[in-house]
Amino acid sequence: MNTDRSAAVPGRRKDLVAPEELAALGGLELLVRAVVEGFLTGLHRSPHRGFSAEFAELRGYRPGDDLRHIDWRMYARSDRFYVKQFEEETNLRAQILLDTSASMGWSSRPPALPTKLWYGRVLAGALALLLLRQGDRAGLTLFDDRIGGWVPARGGRRQWREFVRLLHGLEASGSTDASGSLREVALRLHRRGLVILISDLLLDPDETLRALKFLRHRQHQVIVFHLMDPGEMDLAGAGDVRFRDPETGEDLRVDVAEVRSKYREAVAGALEEWRRSLRPAGIRYHLVDTSQPLGSVLRTALGRQASHDRRAGAG
Repeated sequence: MNTDRSAAVPGRRKDLVAPEELAALGGLELLVRAVVEGFLTGLHRSPHRGFSAEFAELRGYRPGDDLRHIDWRMYARSDRFYVKQFEEETNLRAQILLDTSASMGWSSRPPALPTKLWYGRVLAGALALLLLRQGDRAGLTLFDDRIGGWVPARGGRRQWREFVRLLHGLEASGSTDASGSLREVALRLHRRGLVILISDLLLDPDETLRALKFLRHRQHQVIVFHLMDPGEMDLAGAGDVRFRDPETGEDLRVDVAEVRSKYREAVAGALEEWRRSLRPAGIRYHLVDTSQPLGSVLRTALGRQASHDRRAGAG
């Protein structure tokens, strides 16, 4: 008997399937593997190694060096051969931080559209599997107002099983305070590497920004995936609606028609503020609509990473 529920979308790459269809395919491990296989099938061959290649410096050419790493622009300017060096190119350490607070358990269209935490779990698993398959090390941190789960960065199949164990059956609860968790992560990481934050960013922006800059100060690369349900981007419906804060339990009644315009302006302003604050600090920021296929999110993230590496190498 065939128990692979991925047959629900036969002949389609699972990384391009809408989240509401994807959620019906099966368990987390099956789901993540299907997304990653689809993504790798559609990925064009590239000399860049996803998240791993970070340009560090140039050094003089030595006999035996790989000719592919010669910086030809420097040769044209100086008539001497220089070789590009990359940080942690064969042994990147990545720590993935997943927000598990109560606000992450929300969906604007339950049960049709999965929650932000469901999306975050699959995204975290896909990133981990991609890193592990390219020979890097991946770790996982679960947090709300404190760190609730921690797996240090390691490689190998056993590490993947540990990821699945920790992500399986994860439920959203607690309030959000990323700043303390981010600082604790920074202190626990003794070697510089990559830190990936997956969160809806419904938290104190000033405190969070300071904590993210602290990670950059300690020489870590930082990538932020900002998860937003489409219902958070634009108020739907009409008439009086009651909104409840999932973390505090407080209720607020509003007339949607009266506040929709101001709400849109506030959301646009908040998103622009995140972009303005993070990018000058060298922190890569990705806004993620949780109604979009995961493959598009992965392609955008890896594409921007490769572009970042090319600019660094050209400099």
